[in-house]
Amino acid sequence: MADDAPVAFLPLGAIIQELRVGGVNIVQGFPEQSLYQSYNDPFFGETIGRVANRIKNAKIDSLNNGKSYTLAANNGVNNLHGGVVGWGKKIWDGPKPVGVRAIPGFDGLDGGESVKFSLLSQDGDEGFPGTVQATVVYTVGKQTQEGKEVIVLGIEYEAELLGDADETVINMTNHSYFNLTGGPSIEGTVVTLSTNSYLPVDDGGIPTSGPKPFATVEGNKAFTLGKVEPDIDDCFVVNEAPSTVPIDTRPLPLTKLVSAHHPESQIHLEVYSTEPAFQFYTGKYISVPAVAGLPARDARSGFCIEPSRYVNACNVDEWKGQMLLKKGEKYGCRIVYKAWKA
Repeated sequence: MADDAPVAFLPLGAIIQELRVGGVNIVQGFPEQSLYQSYNDPFFGETIGRVANRIKNAKIDSLNNGKSYTLAANNGVNNLHGGVVGWGKKIWDGPKPVGVRAIPGFDGLDGGESVKFSLLSQDGDEGFPGTVQATVVYTVGKQTQEGKEVIVLGIEYEAELLGDADETVINMTNHSYFNLTGGPSIEGTVVTLSTNSYLPVDDGGIPTSGPKPFATVEGNKAFTLGKVEPDIDDCFVVNEAPSTVPIDTRPLPLTKLVSAHHPESQIHLEVYSTEPAFQFYTGKYISVPAVAGLPARDARSGFCIEPSRYVNACNVDEWKGQMLLKKGEKYGCRIVYKAWKA
């Protein structure tokens, strides 16, 4: 990307390091890659894989003709975000320029410069079966909307099972934390979720049933993030028919998942995806010390929108197909961030 590009990426985790709008970097991060290696317990900006979110009891119950696979229990008894050294903690190959690309659903895009990151994940990586080739393509462009410059960042994920197994499981996403205020807290940010259908979970964050209405948030109705409430870390469901979700959602239309803006900064963000669900997290557990001239980042210094498949789908028969990658198939999905200052 050009030096004056509104975004910056890192080979570590194919991380989104910067997304600048109106002079404000709206994603949490660090100025140097080495600082992510030392301080990034919250997963700032990381490409998450092989499996985003939680896997119950850190175990895949049945793959490859009934075999079970034991994973790292790095979140209580569960596996979280691919394990101790998930894909967001690994060095990817890239960024490599791949020319100008369109972002489907965003016509009239100015620019469209794209870069690609690649990662070869070997059989047994963090306990997962099968050798997988994964790629992330980032496409950056601009639109003019009511006289305002709008930054559009498209993300396209792809993964292919190369060998050593007939099946594996994949669920990739990006774990950027957004802060539209230009300050230390997300307080005052106005958010609208496209749905209030969510997966109820146990104390460890594992779904206990299919989709139900979320008690404190209405779909398509704005609410304001306060100093501590609402405290949300839940998987919201866009497609309530899990058996209809293909392993490659890229051909599906983009759905607007979340809209957010801050009345004082006037910065707006919209997140779109082809995925059937998204985790919305208000950052309760962020705890990063002051480092490299940056202030400490504490609870609610950012919020996450993680488009994804259903949580723990690999262990639920009715959901499993949406993250079951077989030899000869390709996993894929698309995410788009659209941001501007009014």
